[in-house]
Amino acid sequence: MKFLVRNLISDIERVSNIQVYGQVAAVQGMLLEAGGVQRTISVGDRCNVVARDGRRVICEVVGFRQGRALLMPYSPIEGIGLGCRTEVQDAEPVVYPDRGWLGRVINGFGDPVDGLGPLPGGDTAYPVKAQPPSAHSRSRVSGKIDLGLRSVNSFLTCCRGQRMGIFAGSGVGKSSLMSMMARNTSADISVLGLIGERGREAREFIEDDLGPEGMKRSVVVVSTSDESPLMRRQAAYMTLTVAEFFRDQGLDVLCMMDSVTRFAMAQREISLSAGEPPASKGYTPTVFAELPRLLERAGPGVGKGSITGLFTVLVDADDHNEPIADAVRGILDGHIVLDRSIAERGRYPAINILRSVSRTMPGCNNEQENALVRRARALLSTYEDMAELIRLGAYRRGTDPKVDEAIHYYPAIEAFLGQLKTEATNLQACYAQLAEVLGMPFDGDGMGRK
Repeated sequence: MKFLVRNLISDIERVSNIQVYGQVAAVQGMLLEAGGVQRTISVGDRCNVVARDGRRVICEVVGFRQGRALLMPYSPIEGIGLGCRTEVQDAEPVVYPDRGWLGRVINGFGDPVDGLGPLPGGDTAYPVKAQPPSAHSRSRVSGKIDLGLRSVNSFLTCCRGQRMGIFAGSGVGKSSLMSMMARNTSADISVLGLIGERGREAREFIEDDLGPEGMKRSVVVVSTSDESPLMRRQAAYMTLTVAEFFRDQGLDVLCMMDSVTRFAMAQREISLSAGEPPASKGYTPTVFAELPRLLERAGPGVGKGSITGLFTVLVDADDHNEPIADAVRGILDGHIVLDRSIAERGRYPAINILRSVSRTMPGCNNEQENALVRRARALLSTYEDMAELIRLGAYRRGTDPKVDEAIHYYPAIEAFLGQLKTEATNLQACYAQLAEVLGMPFDGDGMGRK
């Protein structure tokens, strides 16, 4: 009751004495045109459109045309016609996150969708579209974060506050990879954003992949594919807003979003409806402007806390150079590539080590750890260069000592990279196991340099 009163008082303080309203003048596709309000609002503001049945449809201002405001609704527009009342919202879109949100599933507005009752409200308002911290005021990326996967911990070591992309086509194991990291990470809190997810898979991911243990210290933001593009985009913003709240509590947050591509598609739908001309592959310039604004919100905070970001990118037709993948790769601090051919031969996670990179390596490792990784990568590279001849039986042992060596170690390295969903290997054990596979001495603690 206390938080409800506090939030009510805060809302009342923001209410203006003057109510501005107009009316719907045109409806075209997903877009509403409203007259009489254009001088009192700007792009990004919200309005309520009152439908014929009295239902209030929340809309966002996405542009202006011929003296009218262009509005896009967050929900279906059935029942809205010419002359419907349009009311301007004075309050800035904010939410009041709280630690009581842990273990809950919410939508893009911060409302619960798990049927477990209302959410508690915090003391501080967080804007949904916050600006990233200043580059000169935020802390530096430092200290390893354990993600529980042998392939990532050893070959693609991540640091607290790093941002990584997971690039893959459909059905190659992105969701399974995310759930393994959420369950096994050493981060204090996990915040997961399921953007444009299939309605069937959302619940399966939460109950089967994430499970009760993973859910205990997680907040899940869900927007399914049947929702409006504004709601899908809003869910992405909400994911980062919740992560920022826990970061400001001095906690290390693992923020995972599946997927950035669906966020970009939602922004494309919004921009095209507003009349913006398409550019590369139908994506509008606004899409490429919004991507860094979203992704830069992850990273180290000004104080002690951090947001380690893992963002999946659904590559179109397995083309890793398509526009969104190319743009995201240039913004983030590394990329994990999931390869369909590896998945087809039954090795999961299907990470292509040679095509993946973490830009904080080798800076966060000690020399012994870097030597292990260089050695394993060299063996994998040598084997892959000769893989076709080896599989055809055209290579004769003894022809090249380096190739013979790669053939000897390759099965053990492949077994090391494979991992069941129920397995977890910590940072300390990963390098020790890799050293054992390669027959190299190792006496480090697996934590490298700070």
